[in-house]
Amino acid sequence: MAGTVYSIAFGDAGFLMVHNRKRGGWEMPGGSIEPGETPEEAASRECEEESGYSIEVLATRDLGHCHVCACMLSGQVSETPEMEAGFFTELPAELAFERAEYEDTVPWAESVFRERRRRSAAGRRP
Repeated sequence: MAGTVYSIAFGDAGFLMVHNRKRGGWEMPGGSIEPGETPEEAASRECEEESGYSIEVLATRDLGHCHVCACMLSGQVSETPEMEAGFFTELPAELAFERAEYEDTVPWAESVFRERRRRSAAGRRP
């Protein structure tokens, strides 16, 4: 499968973004899907490389021009990522890509994350 993918990963501190110096702004971790990879595998690999964090993919959307994965942060796996990572509760002013796409995909990913958390909490109740 060819194409590109990015992940919107949530944790207790908000959602994860990386600062891309070349593009001069914050963006979601992502990149090209390599031959033999699924979008989910590519999202996980790219997130680890760019941010130093591992993720669990919860759902995937095909936007036509790329795939986007709603994710839950699993933990930090590297202290030397390719880019600076940051956590946000709302989109920062300085974005590397179009704000309109993120205004659609971030709420979708957050709803997937919150539903997973709700189901997990309900499953732990006695």
